[in-house]
Amino acid sequence: MRVCLITPEPGHPLLAAATGLLRAAGHRVDALDPAAEHPAGAPADVYLLKARTPRALALARQLEERGAAVVNSAAATALCQDRTEMAALALAAGLPFAGTRTHASLAAWAAQHATPLDGRLWDPPVVVKSRHSRRHDLVARVDDRARLQELAAQWPQEPVVVQDFAPNSGWDHKLWAIGGRVFAALRRSELAPEGRGPARPLDPAGLPDGWADLVLRTGEVFALDVYGVDVVDTGGAPLIVDVNAFPGIRGQDGAPQALADLALARARAGRRRG
Repeated sequence: MRVCLITPEPGHPLLAAATGLLRAAGHRVDALDPAAEHPAGAPADVYLLKARTPRALALARQLEERGAAVVNSAAATALCQDRTEMAALALAAGLPFAGTRTHASLAAWAAQHATPLDGRLWDPPVVVKSRHSRRHDLVARVDDRARLQELAAQWPQEPVVVQDFAPNSGWDHKLWAIGGRVFAALRRSELAPEGRGPARPLDPAGLPDGWADLVLRTGEVFALDVYGVDVVDTGGAPLIVDVNAFPGIRGQDGAPQALADLALARARAGRRRG
């Protein structure tokens, strides 16, 4: 089989480890940098889309139009970059997702923060996030108007989503799935006063009842094969606060093998259809 990575970083630990396993089994693995020119030729059996830039998504769409198998699809990857669309889909599907309100710019919302929102006054604390998920985007807790005005001065034209802050332990459950296999870790929330720290491994078998099933259900709703689900524990009930297409998934035993197995399964399925 020929597997192709769509990424500018083929040396990423997850990709590099999966590549080693595939090559050891006799398969070919190539990499396409979405920022570079792409020579024409026979398509790979499967493409792993580990990039979210406009050029990467455009490349993935072109490959899909040619009948290539792409994991995750361009459409599913793009949807996870828009937190407004993400919340709408999750809530419509009945997933326990944080209620989300959208504002065209942070400055515009800050200017009218004392007016009714969804039938009530603005009630801190809230979490403010960039509407469009990307590296180094805005994710901040706002406890008062002074903090809101500070952020508005720094990010005046940033389209944002606003979510009510859900009281929790200060630890995020970082839950991932690769081809139906669930992985887990705990990490201090970036909203916690202590700041984000290293992830702590967590045995998926130790998750509360139903949480692993929730992760798999989220993948079905978003049509994702490799993804992350950020969950906070609100007194025993899970609350999803973000969904990520093809995250890094570092330090998880078995993750490279799961990715290699998924790539081969999708490649074989594509050959059978062809």
